[in-house]
Amino acid sequence: MVFSRKNTGFIIAVILTIILYFLFAFYVERTQFSMVLFLYISLFATSFYILKKGKENTKLLTSLSILFRLIFLFSIPNLSQDFYRFIWDGRMLFEGLNPYLYLPENFINQHEFPVNQATELYAEMGTLNGSHFTNYPPLNQLSFYIASLFAGNSILGSVIVFRLQLILADIGIIYFGKKILEKLQLPIHNIFLYALNPFIIIELTGNIHFEPVLLFFLIWSLYLLFKHKWMWAALLLACSISVKLIPLLFLPLFYQWFVKRSLDFAGMTKLFVFYLIIFTTIILLFLPFYNSELIENYFNSVGLWFRSFEFNASFYYIFREIGYLFRGYNEIAVIGKIIPVLAIVFLGFITFFRKNKSPKELITGLLFGLSFYYFTTTTMHPWYLATLVLLSVFTKYRFPIVWSLVIIFSYQAYSNLPWKENLWFVGLEYTIVYGFLIWELFFKNHHKKQYFDAHDSHAIS
Repeated sequence: MVFSRKNTGFIIAVILTIILYFLFAFYVERTQFSMVLFLYISLFATSFYILKKGKENTKLLTSLSILFRLIFLFSIPNLSQDFYRFIWDGRMLFEGLNPYLYLPENFINQHEFPVNQATELYAEMGTLNGSHFTNYPPLNQLSFYIASLFAGNSILGSVIVFRLQLILADIGIIYFGKKILEKLQLPIHNIFLYALNPFIIIELTGNIHFEPVLLFFLIWSLYLLFKHKWMWAALLLACSISVKLIPLLFLPLFYQWFVKRSLDFAGMTKLFVFYLIIFTTIILLFLPFYNSELIENYFNSVGLWFRSFEFNASFYYIFREIGYLFRGYNEIAVIGKIIPVLAIVFLGFITFFRKNKSPKELITGLLFGLSFYYFTTTTMHPWYLATLVLLSVFTKYRFPIVWSLVIIFSYQAYSNLPWKENLWFVGLEYTIVYGFLIWELFFKNHHKKQYFDAHDSHAIS
């Protein structure tokens, strides 16, 4: 883009966006919901304008994507406290202690301080986080350890190291995302629906959540899979799972990619080896941490998301109210066990009853499989949405982009001390999301009768 008078609007939008991100990074607290909401919506407006006006210049948009992330580099996250646990785990590893075997609260209660700044880290991570075993997989722990190597005595230093890792991961996502879009014959600028999305920049780079690392390995894996380098793809998919477990849900959907027809023994063999590489790699990555207590501690911690935690849920809140009506108390212990079963049934349906044989069909299957799980989960933290946002840029569906805007309503809960959700805001969020989804499925292309991209004949396999 050549800067001239006709580009004045673009330049002003960039300057405003920089100012808005600066305010988010250094001056906003999550208890200030009105301010958070105003700045967030304003950022969506300026970012949309930048993408619309600059979509022909992907190098410029890439540079701006990096610049906007760098604004947060020297700020302490003010919308999330999870990073304090990341620092704790990394410093535990640095001290030669297995983070999967110890509770931070036990050390503090016994007046033991195994890591630098232990008292401050425990106080800031919160008693809820400090009273549970870590549930972050091995490659995520490696990221935490890297921060302890370079900044073992500084919280801000650790934050900087975390953010540099996340920014590098996002650069990798942009690189491989463009290549996949080229293969699918889709506009290259679609990747900036992810890279320039204020939700992605604030929630991941700003608040330090490691979805970019997960997504970097996932998108690299899909790229190699589409290049028919499926063994390397399996290895990278295992790395993605070893950052956060959520890509495990995708595994059934690769069935049709390998098994093209009935009694396809060659395809079944490839699929078996594909899964074998994935699970062997995951086991090997966990092996350095193995202890007889690890499995129990880890799955007890993961299980809390199904039997104890509730936040920004959708259908679960409806089921919960029905439980109150008929049983008089919260039914999370029962509903939390049913939700994984529903997710498995739905994944089975889209595995066997819709086409997942071309790249676009497969990605669309991943998108809807994970969406169903998030629609029914008991806990939907904002950063979980990042995977849907990225997958959507390779499809014709944009409901995750809309969701990335309205999910800011979930921050209303933090304006209360102690935090408490206002279900009117939750209802508004999901009314908009489901309304847009229904429009995309049934009305946007009403001349087409299929629900998914099962017959996208232009997709290249």
